[in-house]
Amino acid sequence: MLLMRRVIAKATITDVARTANVTASTVSRALNNHPAISEATKKRVHRAAKKLKYQPNKIASSLRLGKSHIIGVIIPSAEINFFGSVVHGIEKVASAHNYNVLLYQSSEQYEFEKKGVETFLRARVDGVLASISKQTINLEHYADVRRRNIPLVLFDRANDALDAPCVVIDDYKGAYTATKHLIEQGCKHIAHIGGPQHVAIFKERLRGYTNALKDAGRPVEKRKVVLGKISIASGHACMQKLLAAQPDVDGVFAVEDFTALGAFQAIKAAGKHMPEDIALIGFANEAFGSYVTPALSTIDQQTIKMGEEAAKLFFRLSSTQNFYTGAPEKIVLEPKLICRASSLRNNAVCAP
Repeated sequence: MLLMRRVIAKATITDVARTANVTASTVSRALNNHPAISEATKKRVHRAAKKLKYQPNKIASSLRLGKSHIIGVIIPSAEINFFGSVVHGIEKVASAHNYNVLLYQSSEQYEFEKKGVETFLRARVDGVLASISKQTINLEHYADVRRRNIPLVLFDRANDALDAPCVVIDDYKGAYTATKHLIEQGCKHIAHIGGPQHVAIFKERLRGYTNALKDAGRPVEKRKVVLGKISIASGHACMQKLLAAQPDVDGVFAVEDFTALGAFQAIKAAGKHMPEDIALIGFANEAFGSYVTPALSTIDQQTIKMGEEAAKLFFRLSSTQNFYTGAPEKIVLEPKLICRASSLRNNAVCAP
């Protein structure tokens, strides 16, 4: 016996218009919350759409309106809690504006980042929010976004050469605060495990460390600054190098928390105690910091707020006729000192 399956056609915008007794254009505007449509009409249209189980054709709508309602977001790593929190903030604001987020991970590699930008351009995203990879020196792919007049907002890792709006933490102040904290805990010989100096945020953190020592009347010793690659393994290797060459080191400011975790492991492996022998502080406030023993002191970067501010900046500037009119806006967030057991000596109080 041959069974015939009934095919149920999908409801169209014309069907909704007929049911709500309005025109198709009114349905479109009502579903997009157009201010010219009365609340009563909007409710009638939404009831009709729900009754007919109408699903708007987003692709057709995008082609018609010239908007995809998609933001492309590039992050260096999905494994780092910092970037996950920033994306959470972006998605929160994007959702409130009925936008979706298309996420791409560069894995800290220039070629992957370039491919991500190309993917976004093919997908006709309405804007790109990005944090530049450590490996990226050539910024031509981002310059291409700007040339096409597609909104570009940078967060955390920005570059002034792109002349694009951005949201960053005050990296200099955060590093200055971290180093000052170690000084206040009685550390006499403070080292810094830094990052690649072509990346602006790592350069600023080195400057903050240096100036905090100078302002406290302490000598700045180049031999107590070791630059690494930003990873647990690199932090471990850099700390081993310091322990071997600078046995008097009693305080360490690591450029970020994963580097600090590597230093943390090397300190323990050497039979040293924190904070009695060596006080340690990182930067970023990664989730693991409060779970290691001793808990890791750090600088909080207000990650969710960073994502929210980046998305708000995109929507606010996108509402103007030209996103790139005038000087690029830069939002600088305040870093927050998080004191934990790895740096607090003799029950000392955490001084903000």
